[in-house]
Amino acid sequence: MRTTLTIENDVAVRIENLIRERRQPRKELINDLLRLGLDQIARKPEKRLFTTEGQALGKCRYDRIDDISEVLAVAEGDDFK
Repeated sequence: MRTTLTIENDVAVRIENLIRERRQPRKELINDLLRLGLDQIARKPEKRLFTTEGQALGKCRYDRIDDISEVLAVAEGDDFK
């Protein structure tokens, strides 16, 4: 298939650098790059499972934590009441 693409300057510079480094024809290199990109997009992302261990933090210092300003005042040592 023949088509015209508008390639942004930063991408064009990288392509030209690769052409010089690999001494590979432009058409071949661009097709290789497109294949790599399409393969990467088609791959399902790896499922990464993270686990954390629970830590005993002791008894809660506050009866209720509905009023965050009261909790902050107690935590910061302000006389609150």
